[in-house]
Amino acid sequence: MFLLEPNHFMPFSVNDEFEGPQMHLIANLSMMFQEVAMPQRVQAAQDAGFAGVEIQFPETGALEEIKAASLRCNMPVSLINVPRGTGDAVGLACLPDQEDAYRAAVAICRANARALGVQKINVLSGRPAKGTPHADSLATLERNLIYTAEVMADIDVQVMLEPVNRIDVPGFFVSGLDEGLAVLHAVDHPNLALQFDLYHMALTEPDLPAAIRRAGARIGHVQFADTRGRHEPGTGTINFAAAFEALRDTGYDGAVSAEYTPLKTTAEGLRWIKDFKRMLT
Repeated sequence: MFLLEPNHFMPFSVNDEFEGPQMHLIANLSMMFQEVAMPQRVQAAQDAGFAGVEIQFPETGALEEIKAASLRCNMPVSLINVPRGTGDAVGLACLPDQEDAYRAAVAICRANARALGVQKINVLSGRPAKGTPHADSLATLERNLIYTAEVMADIDVQVMLEPVNRIDVPGFFVSGLDEGLAVLHAVDHPNLALQFDLYHMALTEPDLPAAIRRAGARIGHVQFADTRGRHEPGTGTINFAAAFEALRDTGYDGAVSAEYTPLKTTAEGLRWIKDFKRMLT
């Protein structure tokens, strides 16, 4: 495991921190820096030492302010999600009776992606209603992924599919590495990749570094939190040093996003950041 260091760090310029493609830390602003309003979280993330941000479901009314903060701070917005639906919905992509709603959600996501200049968007497969034939859900998901990959390719945005563990989200359609890779193989679209969340995968895979190496070049985006609880690194059992070594072995050179719920304030939970930046470079 990494060693925690004293909780102080210096703000940095993205261009000073790394040159050329390599793994770099970004912050999920939907879960972190909630002490301030969304547009101000971009500055807070830069001050804390992150090189960029992601936002799960950006509010349309805040897009201009977020984009302005992103440009001012030189903090790109790397990824957003396709809207997951209303109520307790956890995604629409596999629901046979919701294809129109899913396409409407993709249209919103596409507009938000263009407004924010994001590089990637994430699709949540969802949770089928009880009794829905698996084959129907799978066929719907595959159709929707092809559609999404095509419409996002038009604006040079890559599409991610994220497996989610069924401990936290019972009934989620795509869970674990094997299921995620099987869908990617079946769809076989060049604009589709795997969103590899270390937290979710640690709860489904017995050997996390081996799972990373098995996913290999299919990995298009990485997120992390510690298990269990989904809090900051050091609160659980994940060996992040081994996970990052495995990522490096795959040739992954993209964003690594902190997507966790801080136990206290965001700032109090950032003692890990200096160790992680060292491990990723």
